[in-house]
Amino acid sequence: MIRVELPAHLRNLAQVGREVQVDVEGQATLRAVLDTLEARYPMLRGTIRDHVTQQRRPFLRFFACEEDLSHESPDDPLPDAVTSGKEPLVILGAIAGG
Repeated sequence: MIRVELPAHLRNLAQVGREVQVDVEGQATLRAVLDTLEARYPMLRGTIRDHVTQQRRPFLRFFACEEDLSHESPDDPLPDAVTSGKEPLVILGAIAGG
């Protein structure tokens, strides 16, 4: 079971609490977690990744074990602490300003 923390705007859209849990079949990668998350919560499709390119939306970041995974390959295995459920995968809404 992988724990995923969602930012407030995605929690409201999916009508869930701060954290959801997903079961990923096969190797636990960022792509597999996001595929599973979007299958379970279809209203999130297109909000985290572009529909066509599957690229991360510009104002979202992915963190795990205090590391920014936003620019890593989505097919890299997630850290053991995430796959064991000890640490969550955090989807964070970036803040822009100027």
